[in-house]
Amino acid sequence: MANRACKNCSLIYEGDKCPNCGSQEYLEDIKGTITIFDAEKSEIAKNIKLNKKGKYLIRSR
Repeated sequence: MANRACKNCSLIYEGDKCPNCGSQEYLEDIKGTITIFDAEKSEIAKNIKLNKKGKYLIRSR
């Protein structure tokens, strides 16, 4: 199964629904990503308002 990016929270995941927010709306055409390891210490995560670790979409095609 291909990676999907949630349209609501931008988390990249595999499966039928987003494990972060439960949405079933997704994008499969992923171009740019960012990986957050520690959302509390990351200035980038704070800037783009992410509060959980994971791999996120920052740009689609």
